[in-house]
Amino acid sequence: MVTFIKSPSIIEAAGNPSGPDLDGKPKVIEEFIGRVNSKTEVVSIAKMKSPAGWIEPGQTPVFDEYTIVLKGTLRVESKGKTTDVKQGEAIIAHKGEWVRYSSPLPEGAEYIAVCLPAFSPEIVHRNKE
Repeated sequence: MVTFIKSPSIIEAAGNPSGPDLDGKPKVIEEFIGRVNSKTEVVSIAKMKSPAGWIEPGQTPVFDEYTIVLKGTLRVESKGKTTDVKQGEAIIAHKGEWVRYSSPLPEGAEYIAVCLPAFSPEIVHRNKE
């Protein structure tokens, strides 16, 4: 039997919701499949809309995260390397690897994130910044 997902759940984002370029616009996380919206623990699939100037706390998650950028540029920092992932490009952040996401450029970023196992605040292990 198939499971139909009519709409996503909106998840509150960690990070800076009121930087100088944000005008109060928060990052929007639309979880289609995952622990909240479909009660799925093995994988989460979410669409992210990150405004210009957004920066998240660094994290060392206990999941692999596969990201495809649909629009704009997503900056991904890891130990010793920073990568700007642009529209049509993808990146994999491996579990146990420190990573930080941001969208510093004027166009912000829109992207799909797939986490295996599914994202949860308990297993993301965010830095206390």
